[in-house]
Amino acid sequence: MSAKDAPPPLPEPLLVEVADSHTHLDMQSGTVEEVLVKAAAVGVTTVVQVGCDVKGSRWAAETAAAHANVHAAVALHPNEAPRIVLGDPDGWSRQGAREGGGDAALDDALAEIDRLAALPHVRGVGETGLDFFRTGPEGVAAQERSFRAHIEIAKRHGKALVIHDREAHADVLRVLDEEGAPDRTVFHCYSGDAEMAEICAAKGYYMSFAGNVTFKNAQPLRDALAVAPLELVLVETDAPFLTPAPFRGRPNAPYLIPVTVRAMAEVRGIGENELAEAIAVNTARAFDY
Repeated sequence: MSAKDAPPPLPEPLLVEVADSHTHLDMQSGTVEEVLVKAAAVGVTTVVQVGCDVKGSRWAAETAAAHANVHAAVALHPNEAPRIVLGDPDGWSRQGAREGGGDAALDDALAEIDRLAALPHVRGVGETGLDFFRTGPEGVAAQERSFRAHIEIAKRHGKALVIHDREAHADVLRVLDEEGAPDRTVFHCYSGDAEMAEICAAKGYYMSFAGNVTFKNAQPLRDALAVAPLELVLVETDAPFLTPAPFRGRPNAPYLIPVTVRAMAEVRGIGENELAEAIAVNTARAFDY
């Protein structure tokens, strides 16, 4: 194993326990138990496991049912919806090359997400939203239809809505306004600027910051964090992606949350314990656990 692939060292433990509000345990190395034990050793005692497709959402629900400190969110990722409708000839997703199934196939997949969303240990519907980075104009209609359906599912079941917003800020905010956002709406891996943070704050949307808040080129994210109301701030890994500096490029996992929390506390100009206390309360409120 090269140094680049080696897991980063354990950070100093947080003195106040926090939750990783967005992680993908099914894409990380090691068993769920191993990942949770390592995280708990540094004060990360709760995780929200997020599904991106039907199979991953079923796995998230099963894993949350088996572990008291794992909560699930279930959804079709914005990039998954066009693949279901139009097909995925390149096999870019984990499911390999697929034929398109049209709107009927999307309806079937959404019906399964709806079924899973009713389960008690599923606390969120997501990650859903819009992604104009990886999906071209031909996929926009499927993404938006899927996003609107997820908003309806979240509201009907009284679950948090977890949003993936990549290069689509204005359209995500527009759809939320048109449909009416659920009471608890979380912008996962918040990627907007300070101006958008003020819009989200006015609407009561939670903003979850990931390891990329530590990246050198991420000043707009730090500016957003600086103006976000403390009671709307969450932290996440999005592991195995977005490993915080100085470990960028190496595999991420929930145990690295303290690195991001400390960087966030510095941006806010408050102590890490004060920030961790707020994050713990906010995450439990956002996901109703």
